[in-house]
Amino acid sequence: MNEDIEQDPQEVVPEPVKPEPVDDGYKDKYVRLLAEFENARKRQERERSQIIKYAHEEIVVELLDVFDDLQRALAAAKAKEGGAGAGVIKGLEMVAMKLQDILKKYGVMPIEAVGKPFDPHMHEPLMHEASGEHPDGHVMEEFQKGYTLSGRVVRTAKVKVAKNTKTEN
Repeated sequence: MNEDIEQDPQEVVPEPVKPEPVDDGYKDKYVRLLAEFENARKRQERERSQIIKYAHEEIVVELLDVFDDLQRALAAAKAKEGGAGAGVIKGLEMVAMKLQDILKKYGVMPIEAVGKPFDPHMHEPLMHEASGEHPDGHVMEEFQKGYTLSGRVVRTAKVKVAKNTKTEN
């Protein structure tokens, strides 16, 4: 037999390998990368949620114009009681209520304007009028209703704002 193959078992055992010290820089980079990835995932989820929440904004704005027209037709029909039958008025009221319920279901809410302080984010001033009975900077009259979609303004209310004529000393 070959003597090179047969060796003493004590000579064959290699010395144990000592682990090299771990560089803490890699651990720190890993933790930072993991946190950055988690933040990106959360940001993407928030953006996705916002897109879903406001996806139907364009159609809501168009439906608001139809709703306004329907409200005007209803007001005109009520003004001409002799011209329009009670059935037509009742039908218009039912359609208006149904459309209002659909808009509400999707998070569309009217903006309260009359008697409230003017807010440039929610109101669009069409005119100012001097008034001694309304507080300065408050909405006196609403020309067109404003609406929000899930808290975001999709159409501002068109309003008349009071200018107080009383001077304060």
